[in-house]
Amino acid sequence: MSESLFVTEIFKSIQGESTWAGLPCVFVRLSFCDLRCAYCDTAYAFEAGEKRTVADVLSVALSYGCPLVEVTGGEPLLQPLCLPLLTELCDAGCTVLLETNGARDISAVDGRVHRIMDMKCPDSGECHRNRPENIEHLNTRDEVKFVISSRRDYEWAKEMVLGHALAERVQAVLFSAAHIPGGTQSAGLSPASLVEWMLEDRLPVRFQLQMHKFVWPHDRRGV
Repeated sequence: MSESLFVTEIFKSIQGESTWAGLPCVFVRLSFCDLRCAYCDTAYAFEAGEKRTVADVLSVALSYGCPLVEVTGGEPLLQPLCLPLLTELCDAGCTVLLETNGARDISAVDGRVHRIMDMKCPDSGECHRNRPENIEHLNTRDEVKFVISSRRDYEWAKEMVLGHALAERVQAVLFSAAHIPGGTQSAGLSPASLVEWMLEDRLPVRFQLQMHKFVWPHDRRGV
């Protein structure tokens, strides 16, 4: 393929989140994002990265010899060529994860891909950008992630999980406490408080921490 993608970085690390956490994974981080979440930790991907062909990105990703590959951003679905890249990775025999912010249509993503979709809570500042139509496209290969900054966020997320029976639609519903960019403390909410609320309400969700931030410095790239 001769057409190009804007790519911020490609690297091998461990998967730090989701039900795939702890596994070796190759990350393809595409450039640009249409949201500006209050807790964003990858603002460096907002700008144009290196221009690379789909074939080149595929070659580099496969060169690591790792069967698990995640395409992330930024927001990868802003670039139309993300879709053929995902398909090419699947055709190459990879287990493919897609991290997406929930504001873009996920319906055209190759059915073999495991979509990990955010639902933006009120304190993110981008709750109005959620795309409700995406819920109907979710299936048991997918995961839904809520990054929670406050009790208000938690109650909103709980309503979404129960009101849309998300735990029955997807492989996992993920709750995590937001982190202040440049710091290690959660933004107005301790992980312990979030866990206590989940246990009290007996929610059918999975608590998660960003594992890579405990292994390497919070601001280190390429991990």
